[in-house]
Amino acid sequence: MKKVHLICNAHLDPVWLWEWEEGAAEAISTFRTAADLCEAYDGFIFNHNEVVLYQWVEEYDPALFKRIQGLVRAGKWHIMGGWYLQPDCNMPSGESFVRQILLGKTYFRKRFGVEPTTAINFDPFGHSRGLVQILKKSGYDAYLFCRPGERDCLLPGPDFTWVGFDGSEVTGHRTQGWYCCPRGKAGEKVEDYLREHGEKEVGLVLWGVGNHGGGPSRKDLDRLRELTQSREDAAIIHSTPERYFEELRASGAELPRHEGDINPWGVGCYTSQVRIKQKHRELENGIYALEKMAANAAIQGLVPYPREVLSEALSDLMLAEFHDILPGSSVQPVEEAALRLLDHGLEVVSRRRARTFFALASGQAKADEGTIPIFVYNPHPFPVRTVVACEFQIADANWEEQFTAPIVHQAGQPIPCQTEREHGNLNLDWRKRPVFLADLAPSSMNRFDCTLEVLPERPKPALRPENGLLAVKTDDIEVQISTATGLIERYAVDGVDYLKHGAFRLLVIDDNEDPWGMLVQSFRDAVGGFELMPPEEGTRFSGVSRGAIDSVRVIEDGAVRAVIESVFRYADSFAVVRYGIPKQGSELEIEIRVFWSEKSRMLKLSVPTTLADARFLGQTAFGVQDFPTTGREAAAQKWMAVVSEQDARGLTCINDGTYGADCAEGELRLSLVRSPAYSGHPIGKRPIVPQDRFRPRIDQGERVFRFWLNAGPSDERLAKIEREALVRNEKPFALSFFPDGSGEAPKPGLMLDDDVVQLSAFKQAEDGEGYIIRLYEPTGSPLTTTLSIPALGFEQEVALGGFEVKSLRLRPAEQTLAEVDMLERPVSDAG
Repeated sequence: MKKVHLICNAHLDPVWLWEWEEGAAEAISTFRTAADLCEAYDGFIFNHNEVVLYQWVEEYDPALFKRIQGLVRAGKWHIMGGWYLQPDCNMPSGESFVRQILLGKTYFRKRFGVEPTTAINFDPFGHSRGLVQILKKSGYDAYLFCRPGERDCLLPGPDFTWVGFDGSEVTGHRTQGWYCCPRGKAGEKVEDYLREHGEKEVGLVLWGVGNHGGGPSRKDLDRLRELTQSREDAAIIHSTPERYFEELRASGAELPRHEGDINPWGVGCYTSQVRIKQKHRELENGIYALEKMAANAAIQGLVPYPREVLSEALSDLMLAEFHDILPGSSVQPVEEAALRLLDHGLEVVSRRRARTFFALASGQAKADEGTIPIFVYNPHPFPVRTVVACEFQIADANWEEQFTAPIVHQAGQPIPCQTEREHGNLNLDWRKRPVFLADLAPSSMNRFDCTLEVLPERPKPALRPENGLLAVKTDDIEVQISTATGLIERYAVDGVDYLKHGAFRLLVIDDNEDPWGMLVQSFRDAVGGFELMPPEEGTRFSGVSRGAIDSVRVIEDGAVRAVIESVFRYADSFAVVRYGIPKQGSELEIEIRVFWSEKSRMLKLSVPTTLADARFLGQTAFGVQDFPTTGREAAAQKWMAVVSEQDARGLTCINDGTYGADCAEGELRLSLVRSPAYSGHPIGKRPIVPQDRFRPRIDQGERVFRFWLNAGPSDERLAKIEREALVRNEKPFALSFFPDGSGEAPKPGLMLDDDVVQLSAFKQAEDGEGYIIRLYEPTGSPLTTTLSIPALGFEQEVALGGFEVKSLRLRPAEQTLAEVDMLERPVSDAG
């Protein structure tokens, strides 16, 4: 006899078209109704996931929470999924997915004594392949989801074996018939399922009023009871996801394999509400960098590990990753609340980072007379060479028509430096912004000392246009920028050209009011582009009151870099593009400040490469994904790349908060902003937004974007890009201050002796017993690295497979390092 497992749930977005207070109220109402029906109907089981909803019930209705605990013990209420919430499943980092599960399962284990083994993400808009290894190493053996449907993503079947980058496997199921149903229609949904899929020996039907809570109703339960008694061709039972997958495996069905991501759907969500995406990345970076600093400081007894502060910030991050917040599909009040939430996390991280920084700066010698020290902490377990900028005040303002230039020294030797315009606009020789090329020791506080040189006037840029070009040529690169277009005409590394003429043009793409982009897979229809502003317009835009200035101008030029600025316009929108060209190395920095005023348009940055037969790659959660080169929109994380196997060369692009892009014919197009309506949902042939009043649009106003491009042999680029992207995101922290010379200097923290392994996390264990170290091999090739902690006199080799993520528990007192799963349990005891 065939068996159909009925999974009753009540999908409730904590926020979406409503704010969190309404989400909390609906969670209480829905859970109370579900509890009443669990108690009233024999055999009925209610399923629900998401910690944040249970936390609201626990805080605002403790009596109901106790009822639910009793129902869970009785097997009438099933804790499913076990995550903090249903996040976006493409844009968070691999480490953030680990924390979604760790926080979720820890909560459910403490409050209910249970641990789900099937992960649930009904509503998110696509799924990274990197999830598979994370799920497997977090005690899951199955994954249940809805989107994308077959029209957007062809899978080998509704049930399949999903294979991760490292070879890990879980059983996947894409539900047929969605996760909810209208009130009173559950019986019809089951009958439709049996009619359409009656050949299946084991089936699954999700039901319950959803999308704003609701769940079961008496009418539905009465109809389902009649149906279970009348159907002789199938056993219809109230069930759980775990029971479905157990019976599926017991049936002996041989499942097809899927070795890829599960995308795309809602490709506009990779770009909508970009401020949330940028602050999300900033908070991710801030938390994980602070953890590394704090673990180093705590191990050496400098300051206690800031467990409560980090927990608070991490909760902010987890909520901001919700699949209607991070993708930008919510209403404007939710956007504003999400920005406030992220700012809260950033503020508490900033305060504790300062305390940890000063602790790690102990034992530094007093500054010599006439010197100004700068300290830079490198949180990474490997040496870093990077450009550092740090502002400070000289002892007293110089009111003369002179200019004081800091000269930066490291270990008594001058290093390449230049003084750039500070953030403020006080026209006085007082505040300074030295920019210098720094070599930073791993997991250490690095010291630089500035002496001051008084010059007759501020040095003027030596770079001048010749033949209509501003050109910088060094031993490593040649860059040419047209003064007629403001675009890059040449970018060559070691004599090889990597860009076509007119690179970095801002393209305006036709779009509509839908923030999801749910009916499309690409944004390719350019309706125009930004053009260089005439000097007189550029003068007005720059706020210059007298005389005209060029729309392409050199604003900085020294021993470290040249910075060239171009000013553009399209219709009522403006853009300032700054090109940072290094005097050593080949990494090109691009900063774009956009003043966006368009509606139903998308803005993309065009990077046309010279690479033939190019592949399009990008970082995903603990993996590297090959994306289509058909112009289909893709979501990557900290970096993307265009590589040519034919030429054995590649171009990489790092970002600090941009997720969407496409690639076709070797041209990379980075997605910057969209201007749809808030939660403008296509429904049939109705207009998405009625044109009867003013409606605010997403991402109007000023937005800033940064990218770092580099090029060279493809193997070399792909081997280096993970660490380069991590350094650009988890930036070394610089501050000028005068130490008192007391105490002892701390020893370096955690160090790795190889060139590629990533330190994903270094933090205190959740139970307070030692520290968790999480390493990741990002190239796909097995290797062994030596992990050392000089402060403990500890050293141990760690072997990693290709794309393997390995978690280790360090117990400093015992000097031991043992493998654990992602829930921080010994591997032998996991599961």
